[in-house]
Amino acid sequence: MKNVYFLLIFLTISKFNNAQELPNITLKSIDDKTVSIQELANSDTVKVFSFWATWCVPCINELDAISEVYDDWQEETNVEIIAISTDDSRTKKRVIPLVNGKGWEYQILLDDNQDLKRALNIAVLPYLIVVKNGEIVYQHTGYTPGSEDALYEVIKKHSK
Repeated sequence: MKNVYFLLIFLTISKFNNAQELPNITLKSIDDKTVSIQELANSDTVKVFSFWATWCVPCINELDAISEVYDDWQEETNVEIIAISTDDSRTKKRVIPLVNGKGWEYQILLDDNQDLKRALNIAVLPYLIVVKNGEIVYQHTGYTPGSEDALYEVIKKHSK
């Protein structure tokens, strides 16, 4: 019985620790450059990783809402939004036209094999991760209008 108890504690601690760091995975940008997630996240500025897909209406609504205030956010906090498309090989051809049509000024990465999504155990989109100095400081699933205000409060708190 003690062994089971210690095993459960160990697994819980291991899972918690894994959830706090980004995995060492590389993705492609929409202009076909290779980007290391760890290198991108290992910065003293706040990074927001937004996992989305072209077929996910709440994802697009969230990125649209953030886009409206993104310039102000950057000016005040120097935050960078990285929008990570989880579209697979069948739907990834829609990413660039959608991004261009929306005029989003985010760095767009493609997780078409969903390696990063799986590594972070992301099951539901949209999914946001706020990172500073390579550590995950905040995670959020789903979107409702106004959620971007709560996100901005988190960004301000960690950008100091």
